[in-house]
Amino acid sequence: MTSKLPLILNIETSTKNCSVALFSGSNLISEKSLLSEKHSHSETLTLFVEDVIKKSNYTLVDLDAISISKGPGSYTGLRIGVSTAKGLSYSLNRPLISVSTLRSMAFYMSQKQSNYDLYFPMIDARRMEVFSSFYDKDNNQLRAVMADIIDENSYNKELKNKVLFFGDGSNKCKDVLTSGNAYFTDNFSPSATYMGILSLEKYNNKDFEDVAYFEPFYLKDFVIGKKN
Repeated sequence: MTSKLPLILNIETSTKNCSVALFSGSNLISEKSLLSEKHSHSETLTLFVEDVIKKSNYTLVDLDAISISKGPGSYTGLRIGVSTAKGLSYSLNRPLISVSTLRSMAFYMSQKQSNYDLYFPMIDARRMEVFSSFYDKDNNQLRAVMADIIDENSYNKELKNKVLFFGDGSNKCKDVLTSGNAYFTDNFSPSATYMGILSLEKYNNKDFEDVAYFEPFYLKDFVIGKKN
């Protein structure tokens, strides 16, 4: 079976949410996700891929590309997701696409809640630190991804605008960022279902990764024996 639209398998493992979604063009065909405090991606990811493909009535050989959420995020989660995506890409001889985790979060949120000036997706980086960038409502990135240490003076310039903070890193900001322009969305995690349109755009532009050399965007160097 060959789809007229690109059939792209999307994988998201950068946080506690293990998520797989299959898109035909911009249309979601099937998906499966599990938000777990145990970070059990190594146990569930391959099973989720098999289940998503089975529910779709396609097979792996029907795929046109594999897309992976490249980070930033959990070192272990990213490593598992990227290893799986690279393995599928190599074994199936299909192109590998990477999508910024923060961009996909911002893209989804700006589509669902378009009444903000700036969108701040945040991923928890432990203590009072978050991985973050910010985007306008058209998903234009306005600042490079950074590891920000949050205090009462954070984002004073940006908070002259109406700003939406979201993601598991935003929870620690609620009691610190008290501006009337600071808004928060609870219980929001990255998902493979947010990646479909961005993956399709990269597929159409032939913006592919080198499978042999691609690495996740960890942002912070991982040091063995040190908590990150």
